Amino acid sequence: MSTLAVYPGSFDPLTNGHVDIISRGVRLFDRIIVAILVNAEKAPLFSMDERVEITRAVFRDHPNVEVDTFDGLLVDYVERRRAQAIVRGLRAVSDFEFEFQMALMNQRLNPNIQTVFMMPAEQYTYISSRLIKEVFSLGGRVHGLVPDMVETRLREKIAKSSGVIR
Repeated sequence: MSTLAVYPGSFDPLTNGHVDIISRGVRLFDRIIVAILVNAEKAPLFSMDERVEITRAVFRDHPNVEVDTFDGLLVDYVERRRAQAIVRGLRAVSDFEFEFQMALMNQRLNPNIQTVFMMPAEQYTYISSRLIKEVFSLGGRVHGLVPDMVETRLREKIAKSSGVIR
């Protein structure tokens, strides 16, 4: 039986920490679905279509990585896709409490779905999408923290909104 895992998130933008977890996760599971959350309450920098396009491009040479979108309860999506596990990243101890609560709730909602916590490589432990957006918008360098395509798209976004190319 093949194993399928779902790695959910907003991925706004996709970081090298995300890429690291996905790349290592496909060594544990036969396939991983990168499930991009549709969250109407947030105002993302990248549209849903852009996030899907970027993630698919970054993983175009990885046939065992699929990119999809979802809304509603994660466990419902995981069950619909017939996955066995949810992959979650833990960057720091501060992530643990929230992620632990979510894992326990998901387990209560569907005890057949397991949550697997993975830590990114050490050089990515401090990176978050929120921090990347903030640093970049203030003129800081994000090279090496996000895939090259993401950096290019960030530059294009900023150039469109400000009329200046970085």
